[in-house]
Amino acid sequence: MAQTSVGIRGGYTNATYTYRPAANSKGITAESVGKPTFALVVEHFNSKNAGVELNLQWITLGYKQINEDLDPIATNITEFNYLKVPFLASFYAGRSGRFQIKMGTHFGYLVNAKDVQREFSDASPAEIPTFGGSDDSPNRFMYGLTGGAGISKLFGKSTLAAEVRFSYDFTNPEGQDRIFDMSSTNLEFSLAYLFKIKDSKIEKLKN
Repeated sequence: MAQTSVGIRGGYTNATYTYRPAANSKGITAESVGKPTFALVVEHFNSKNAGVELNLQWITLGYKQINEDLDPIATNITEFNYLKVPFLASFYAGRSGRFQIKMGTHFGYLVNAKDVQREFSDASPAEIPTFGGSDDSPNRFMYGLTGGAGISKLFGKSTLAAEVRFSYDFTNPEGQDRIFDMSSTNLEFSLAYLFKIKDSKIEKLKN
């Protein structure tokens, strides 16, 4: 019953960063940043209700940190552009209309970091440092866990799918020991179009 489909996925992602300025400090959560995301998708089902999915994804994560102690209120905004590769196990129920659950891991590479807005520094507790300056050296590699659920509809060789994904990223982009720790969570809402490029063995025999 093996079949392989390829396609594209696009949608909206919302990232939230939490950091600890020092080892003895509590976690501080910055405001989230939402951005579009796009991916190339390869989906392969090698059994009746299970398969795997590989994405090559362009995704922007980021944070907005607001200092309300200043007058006027000051804001720092930073964005990270990643090339992300989720590799997921996929399970579904249904025939032409399907409910799918996906889970797995992801890896990625930081293409660039950009300090979109920088209005304050030397805060207490310490703010998240810059990452897009000439003297900054952020960690380039990302890794974490991804899970999702969605619905899909088959139209002959084509598939339309709507999906929600949640990712937890273990990567601390800070590479110069200016803060103790940092991590992020990410929520994605997306639509995908897939086209089957390899028929199942049963379909070939029927033809």
